[in-house]
Amino acid sequence: MILRRTVLATTPALATLTAVTALSASASAGPHTGTSRRRAAPLRLASAGDQLTALREGKITSRDLLEQHLEHIERANPELNAVITLDLEGARAAADKADRHLAETGNVLGPLHGLPMTVKDALEVEGMRTTCGTPSLSGHVPDSDADAVALLRAAGAVIIGHTNVPTMCQDIQTSNPIFGRTLNPFDSEKTAGGSSGGPAAAVAAGFTSLEVGSDLAGSLRLPAAYCGVYALRTSRGASPIVPTRGHIPRLPGWATSSDMITLGPIARTVEDLGLLLDVIAAPAPADRGGWKIDLPTPAKTELGDYRVGIWADDAYCRIDADSRALLAQVAELVRGLGATVDDSTKPVDFAESDKLFQRLMYATASATATDTAFAADVAAAEKITADDPSGFFLRSRTMRHRDWCVADEARQKLRGAWDAYFADHDILITPATPTAAVPDQSSTPLPQRYITVDGTKRPFFDQTSWLNLASPVGLPAIVLPAGTTSDGLPLAVQIIGPYLADRTVLHAAKQLAQRLPEPAQPSVFST
Repeated sequence: MILRRTVLATTPALATLTAVTALSASASAGPHTGTSRRRAAPLRLASAGDQLTALREGKITSRDLLEQHLEHIERANPELNAVITLDLEGARAAADKADRHLAETGNVLGPLHGLPMTVKDALEVEGMRTTCGTPSLSGHVPDSDADAVALLRAAGAVIIGHTNVPTMCQDIQTSNPIFGRTLNPFDSEKTAGGSSGGPAAAVAAGFTSLEVGSDLAGSLRLPAAYCGVYALRTSRGASPIVPTRGHIPRLPGWATSSDMITLGPIARTVEDLGLLLDVIAAPAPADRGGWKIDLPTPAKTELGDYRVGIWADDAYCRIDADSRALLAQVAELVRGLGATVDDSTKPVDFAESDKLFQRLMYATASATATDTAFAADVAAAEKITADDPSGFFLRSRTMRHRDWCVADEARQKLRGAWDAYFADHDILITPATPTAAVPDQSSTPLPQRYITVDGTKRPFFDQTSWLNLASPVGLPAIVLPAGTTSDGLPLAVQIIGPYLADRTVLHAAKQLAQRLPEPAQPSVFST
């Protein structure tokens, strides 16, 4: 049963109608004090940090800041289809509660006091339809929050609604049969990426200043690179530093998640990434009585003090001319600051690392297959000879437990290779993607999809190869906008750090961002 207060936007037209109706109802209910009609410089354009400062200092109410975001979503979201579900009644109630609390006590509810936020439609939100883009969950309304969402609420955030994802988060572009396609805010013909395409597009468009995305095969960082925003894949060891219970595609009610998936922040500034990291980096509820997460401080004070590795290109996954030029400029910038730069040493064999990652990814993804579907996969795998490369997917998906243990041992050795590399390097700078955002191919069958790199056709999933260096070994990795193509599409680089050095990669990214061009903003941001 869908609760009355949950407002669902299934199409752009309905989204507009819903928002207009709700806003009109709010206006007719009576006036409220605020600045939502000040069009010159609406506070929603500011960073999350600046919005929170204004809220704490009483320069704006949470309700008025919420209405600024809702009005912007109503005007501009039909063009992008990034926000797909709105809980207007719940959001307004939460904003009013934050305002009353501050007025009555003089204290904020928490570090995200009164801040409007959207949440990826893969994270369960109590009382809000949460579908992960699949018709089989079209009526799913959770009775509790995902652990990460509970942390947001405890910090005082106001949850506006859900942002779009591909079906069961299983694509690197964003489209599904319930809500349709999310467009790239810089070019409607290009993909916003996936699976956190809705969240990244929403942040870039100014519908929200913060989002929590998820990342297995670059699902957080690819959309951030394509949409010109910042994103951090957080560290993951035996357990993640951000709790993942309540994240779909592990089905509702599951207590476990993939052994490689992480949750992390998306924002328009590095500082805002750190702000949200401080909120969501926490043990799972069952562990909080015995230990806490205390991430180390940055390795160095200045970027010029860092020992920097640069892996600018590789025969396994060549990048295009724009990306090569960008990496060369970044390398020159870092050298100019006096940093020790090593552009010849590689921590691991790219091809072997990627093959291992794919095997482990296919294996963990099989967990939510139906018994019938998995039995069919097993039967099909048994008919493929061991030397047939076309059987890689099925053999990985249906591997025996012993084979998984052997693969996991290879993963631990891969972690050891990275540990050895980071004994002599503080960070590694790599490309984020081979190219800027590629054409959306949501309507193209998977076998026919491809990307083009300097005029050469390449496999579709090469888009995430550089991002997947960090994925099997649980390293923190940040994607930051670093320039644009001649067509105005964002370009990005990636910074990878040692396990649990999340604050180091944030610090290095902040120092680098201060010396790079201001990130481009799509026209819809200030519409």
